[in-house]
Amino acid sequence: MRKTARALAALAFAALLLSACNDSDLPPATQFTPISGVVTDAATQQPIAGATVIVDTVLTATTDANGKFTFAKVPSGIMDYIVRAKGYADITASVDAEPGKQFQLNVAMQQPTPP
Repeated sequence: MRKTARALAALAFAALLLSACNDSDLPPATQFTPISGVVTDAATQQPIAGATVIVDTVLTATTDANGKFTFAKVPSGIMDYIVRAKGYADITASVDAEPGKQFQLNVAMQQPTPP
């Protein structure tokens, strides 16, 4: 009998916790922006494969053989990004992405200047 009572109490507690969970704190889908772009060499305009694109320090994508990358869902508004590729100087900048609108982020990277 005690096991049944405990099980029912645990089940009721779990139901209470789950009923408190909702997505009202999450921004609606229009608060996100899809981002895509191409990373190229500034001098040759050739695509850079294997470059890393980091958005807001948490979202990461690697460019394909054509220098292309995509993020399906990035929170809209001001976002910081870093683009890194071996043999090139890092690029760090911020942009303002509008909610629900495709954002095109094309980056031309330069090789670092020798000291």
